[in-house]
Amino acid sequence: MGRRSPFLFAWLLCGTLDIVYAMVWSVLAGSNPARMLRGVAKGPFGDGAGDWGLGGALAGLATHYAIMGAMVACWFFAVRRIPALRQPWWLTGTLYGFGLYLVMNAIVLPIRFGAPFPPADLAKGLVALFPHIVFIGLPLAWLTRKDTV
Repeated sequence: MGRRSPFLFAWLLCGTLDIVYAMVWSVLAGSNPARMLRGVAKGPFGDGAGDWGLGGALAGLATHYAIMGAMVACWFFAVRRIPALRQPWWLTGTLYGFGLYLVMNAIVLPIRFGAPFPPADLAKGLVALFPHIVFIGLPLAWLTRKDTV
């Protein structure tokens, strides 16, 4: 049996948890997952990606996992160099998730889409903050809480 990759597992876990959360919220908001994914594709591929149908949705999914790969890689890079990030895992994971939220919502989305920060609707801000902490920061910190990376 081959050696398991902690990075690959973390990337797939966090990416899947986060995208399922986004899909559920898109349905609850009266939209659909394909439209949401085409919206993700608009980030790197421009507004026309919203008209690409299935191709746009697949491009959005690939974009999501590429972004998630960067988020997971940054954590793995840092935790290998700063072992103190492993304890207490719940605190470092929460702080990392909050940091990811700030990068995405205070820098990336305002630059690309002109999204306001802080959001005018506090509930929408919390809906965006929750997965960064619960589905990315905490799982990453928990998975790397011991000297396994």
